Amino acid sequence: MNYILKEEPFVAIVIDPVRTISAGKVCLGAFRTYPKGYKPPNEEPSEYQTIPLNKIEDFGVHCKQYYSLEVSYFKSSLDRRLLDSLWNKYWVNTLSSSSLITNADYTTGQIFDLSDKLEQSEAALGRGGGGGSGMVGGGGGFMLGGGSGGAGSASDPHERRTEDKLAKATRDSCKTTIEIIHGLMAQMIKDRLFNHAGRGVNPAIVEADSHGSNITEVAME
Repeated sequence: MNYILKEEPFVAIVIDPVRTISAGKVCLGAFRTYPKGYKPPNEEPSEYQTIPLNKIEDFGVHCKQYYSLEVSYFKSSLDRRLLDSLWNKYWVNTLSSSSLITNADYTTGQIFDLSDKLEQSEAALGRGGGGGSGMVGGGGGFMLGGGSGGAGSASDPHERRTEDKLAKATRDSCKTTIEIIHGLMAQMIKDRLFNHAGRGVNPAIVEADSHGSNITEVAME
């Protein structure tokens, strides 16, 4: 902070290599610190970000000390030549690798983190259950329930916070599921192209947008 008082605020460019491999695209962010003493407006982030449970406390302490910058990408002629050279050198490794294996530890960590978040939310529901709501479920499952009583209505701040945590856990689980589906789709395409090409089975092209939706399968004639 003493350095920032004399110079311009810090700007950081962060590249997450694990998420880049998992998502199949560069996961890059740029951030700039606020001047000392500045109080930013209390606004929700424009884009949802998955935060591991063991990092939430650190994120909460420092989240008001910096803000994200808009990032754009470009590729020069030199970049194109370098990427072509890398592709010509490593294309065999790219085709023979599987994100399901490469990211196995990362995916396992995400699942454990999601499990911890759900257990934390379940415990919060158990503590905050009032007269009109509670935890209903069996076999390890649970859901929010509401009755005629007003003590446990959705207006309860504690219950709203718990529901918000459950909503975030749902988004985290969707993100992890989509990444796994992308890995499975890539393996299916490779299997059809290289293992069934000469067996009378038509290869298939599986197209999906970057969010994992609008998945279609087009048979090649």
